[in-house]
Amino acid sequence: MPRLQPLQDFLDIALPAMRARAHDGNSPASLQGISEAILSVGDQGAAPARLPVVEAWLDTALARPMEYQDLSDLSQAIQRLTPLLCWRRRTGDATASANFGESHANAMLLGPGGMEERRDLWIGFSLLAPQTRYPDHQHAPEETYLVLSPGQFRKPGRDWFEPGVGGSFFVPPNAVHAMRSGDEPLFALWALRV
Repeated sequence: MPRLQPLQDFLDIALPAMRARAHDGNSPASLQGISEAILSVGDQGAAPARLPVVEAWLDTALARPMEYQDLSDLSQAIQRLTPLLCWRRRTGDATASANFGESHANAMLLGPGGMEERRDLWIGFSLLAPQTRYPDHQHAPEETYLVLSPGQFRKPGRDWFEPGVGGSFFVPPNAVHAMRSGDEPLFALWALRV
């Protein structure tokens, strides 16, 4: 079965945009492996679902003018993809902000429970409403982020840092990391090679 066209259009823009900015750690090799893996198409997965935080903040997060054409094209591809996304919450812990439960959403595009069911890679989005801290978390797969809004991140060896719109960074396997928004919503694209 062919991949849904809005998802393919997104991937055709997102992976080159991520690879163009991937200079941290093992990001280039990780994204190369993901780019090769997406040539095969997984089974169709989750049905669309929206959450109140998405209704309230996604358009604001995507409305920022992008300095680079590829990021502007990416933002437009995300907007076309939005009606097809299944947004979910995750559980928090003591490191999350008190408002975390109702102030965040994640959408898996490719991966477990995603639009396209996959076990070899995960590609998705995280959205945080203003003044929200995502909990410290870790996972076995390595991860590359492409940040599409203001926001701060933390990973081993670094205190909180702001990559900036279009910034990218790498998180090694099993490394504890987190993110938090300031006065604006945070929106980030992530890709993990399993």
